[in-house]
Amino acid sequence: MTRLRDLHARWQADPAYRAEYEALDEEFALAEALIRARADAGLTQEQLAERMGTKQEVIARWESGRVLPSTRTLLKLAHATGNTLRISFQPIANPATA
Repeated sequence: MTRLRDLHARWQADPAYRAEYEALDEEFALAEALIRARADAGLTQEQLAERMGTKQEVIARWESGRVLPSTRTLLKLAHATGNTLRISFQPIANPATA
């Protein structure tokens, strides 16, 4: 059986794949931050959903990166996990490729 990480490594040789994958970097970073906030609060997806008045499936979609939560939702998530929300903009490393 081929592992996903092995396929990913092989596909990275394709410039088109690599460009599409890198274009999703910010969404992956957001999903990772959501997972980290929940885990650091010691909550399961179900517990977080209960605190936020939503369903576990919704939390799973946010954490998978399939759905981008609104700013209002991010504020609720921050509150539910005992965090404050900070949004920042950073210069692009190579503006010519943006």
